[in-house]
Amino acid sequence: MIDQINEAVDFIRSKGETAPETGIILGTGLGKLVDDLVLNFSIDYKDIPHFAESTVESHSGKLLFGTMAGKEVVVMKGRFHFYEGYSLQEVSFPVRVMKFLGVQALLVSNACGAVNPAYKPASLMIIDDHINMLPGNPLIGKNHSRLGPRFLDMSRPYDPALIRKMESIASENGIEINKGVYVAWMGPSLETRAEYRFIRTMGADVVGMSTVPEVIVAHHMGMRVAAISVVTDLCDPDNLQPVDIEDILANAALAEKDLVKIFLQLIGHL
Repeated sequence: MIDQINEAVDFIRSKGETAPETGIILGTGLGKLVDDLVLNFSIDYKDIPHFAESTVESHSGKLLFGTMAGKEVVVMKGRFHFYEGYSLQEVSFPVRVMKFLGVQALLVSNACGAVNPAYKPASLMIIDDHINMLPGNPLIGKNHSRLGPRFLDMSRPYDPALIRKMESIASENGIEINKGVYVAWMGPSLETRAEYRFIRTMGADVVGMSTVPEVIVAHHMGMRVAAISVVTDLCDPDNLQPVDIEDILANAALAEKDLVKIFLQLIGHL
């Protein structure tokens, strides 16, 4: 794996000079943050050695390099998912590459459904913890000590100081925000009523199909992690309505301006 990471890093550095300290992963319908990026250069995923290709229409599949809030960043505009047929190692491979490029902090966003009845569509939730319900873990297999420890402590995968800073930014800007638990579900089908009841019972507030593999790998490599979920639909098993992807994207767009504001100020703080 280390050889593959180095090949990807060497290719990226051959395309332009970059020294990003912050990495950003943008979720479904959450691409507006790049409007605030002063772009140096971009690379299609398909051109980077050992990168997978994003097959989801709402994920453009580009790695962007530039400055944001005065800091050098690398942005994944579009991510990979287990449901696309990739292994969890492939899904999280770009995070390994980010670390070798110099990234110290990873900011993650995603679109999700809310099982917590107190949440509203087009609202935000800071991820304080997660539950991995994907069929595996990206750390399975041979461990390379250069990448991280064999047995990874997961008591605080989301950086408490960054969580407090995001809460402060939200408060200062009058942004209503929740804090809770994200569960990663396999997908791509959405959950049944019985599954939503199960998810609520296990202690999750929202459910999505991403984020957890990338966070595990980032934490494995010693990166600080902050993540925000955008609630795009309500998942009340007793009043469940059919969901349309267009409604999901519309709600993501409504909440995106607040997500952008929080992330931009957080990047400036890092």
